[in-house]
Amino acid sequence: MRYIHTLSAEVQETSEVLGAKAHGLIMLRRLGLPVPAGFVISTEVCRAVLRDGCFPEGFAAELTAAVGDLETATQRRLGGSERPLTVSVRSGAAVSMPGMMDTVLNLGLTAAAARGLTTETGNPRFASIARLRFLSNFASTVAGIGAASAESVMAESIQQNLGDEQSGICHAIGVIEALVSEQVGQQVPHDAFRQLELAITAVCSSWDNPRARTFRAIHDIPHDLGTAVTVQAMVFGHRDRHSGTGVAFSRDPNTGERVPFGDVLFGSQGDDVVSGRSPTLPLGELADREPAVWAQLVAALDRIEARYRDSCCIEFTFEGGEFWILQVHRGKVAAAAAVHIAVALVEEDVIGHREALRRITPLQLQHARTPRMILDSTADILARGQGACPGVAVGRVATTPDAAVRMAAHGPVILVRPDTSPLDMHGLAAAAGVLTAHGGPTCHAAVVARAMGKPAVVGVADLTIDATTMRIGRHVIPAGTLIAIDGTGGEITAGNPPIGTTTAPHVHRLLEWADQISGDSTERSDAERLSAAHSALRRR
Repeated sequence: MRYIHTLSAEVQETSEVLGAKAHGLIMLRRLGLPVPAGFVISTEVCRAVLRDGCFPEGFAAELTAAVGDLETATQRRLGGSERPLTVSVRSGAAVSMPGMMDTVLNLGLTAAAARGLTTETGNPRFASIARLRFLSNFASTVAGIGAASAESVMAESIQQNLGDEQSGICHAIGVIEALVSEQVGQQVPHDAFRQLELAITAVCSSWDNPRARTFRAIHDIPHDLGTAVTVQAMVFGHRDRHSGTGVAFSRDPNTGERVPFGDVLFGSQGDDVVSGRSPTLPLGELADREPAVWAQLVAALDRIEARYRDSCCIEFTFEGGEFWILQVHRGKVAAAAAVHIAVALVEEDVIGHREALRRITPLQLQHARTPRMILDSTADILARGQGACPGVAVGRVATTPDAAVRMAAHGPVILVRPDTSPLDMHGLAAAAGVLTAHGGPTCHAAVVARAMGKPAVVGVADLTIDATTMRIGRHVIPAGTLIAIDGTGGEITAGNPPIGTTTAPHVHRLLEWADQISGDSTERSDAERLSAAHSALRRR
């Protein structure tokens, strides 16, 4: 059995073997779009690690050969002191599970490799920060040192050396390296290939972590599939002022409007965007600052849409003005947006109206009539953030995921957090809506809320949270207080405001097609009209 495949256009394996992430990257290669060189480790390896606690027989030799091929393709050497190769190690199940499993970035940045990167770029700060981020990521993912502990070490070290940033970074590197060595062996931080083996094991093992199991239970994903692992040459979005990273939808995931939509961060790596901890910029900022990258992005979105015959979403990075795509999938959109997109694709002669009907579920149609808060004046609004998933949620404030789970047994809750991460999955699942102080429309909170169809408001600038209280400006709101959020306009209010419903014209158009297919125009609910059309389509 072959366990490792290159990310080339010729690979024919299914997503059940390669995972959806690698399968998408191979599709991009077939379209001639820029994808960093790499290879994918099949889901069978993950199942073996979970079942036997070790890699299957023959895997080690394949891994050695795959790394050698990647070194040849990039003309770099993993852990090398000259032109070092650094890689990302990412999970990728057959069914998308955003943020539920682990990722290791900048792997291979040993001390010698970091010196080589400094020589190559002439930028010691860039190389040191890249190494520090790798060690922090490695510490939390592989060595079992909590992410918060690793981040606090970095912050404390840099704070102690405010007069000399480079000294602070170097001190933080030493402290975290020592912590990692205590956990996994003294030689590991200096052995790039061993780093890779441990990272692959950690990513495979993360398939079975509590947040991933919770996500699969919510979405009825089988627990025995396992994840593939994608290893790719790193592209550094924080290399210089012409570098950055972002997430882009081909159409607005909240409305369905045909316009590129998303977030971008300049001088940052990809996890900065999706974590929600860094303030992002609207995607359109890229057009002004890096017009060549913007042109490539828009062209790529158009080509992928044509291939999918549907809206799409990509994660991308640009390094020194060079554009790369790191991930692609069909866009996860709100219910109203799904209806808009299905109808628009018919009007654009991309799909037929029968296909449009098949793409929309009765549940989506029910949610496509978007609730909005009815407010007498702006005085009723406590604050306004960015609407990240349409709808209105009313519930009591819960400021921790555990509190959300506990309180949800007695009625709806709104999970209020500075930002969310996969560790908050149980609280997100229990909550009726999500409110965060940080993040943009493609951050973790927004993506998960959209996937669950829950109203979400993110990026509320004057929102602060502690264990028992949320504060918005001068308003102090204890946990347990009833609030409402509007995921369309981003408004936050106290109490239970009146709610109205808006219906997009695309809903009426879809229902007209449904009645034509079913041959029945009697008075029924939207969902019943669509279900009748689905039944008629199945009979044909």
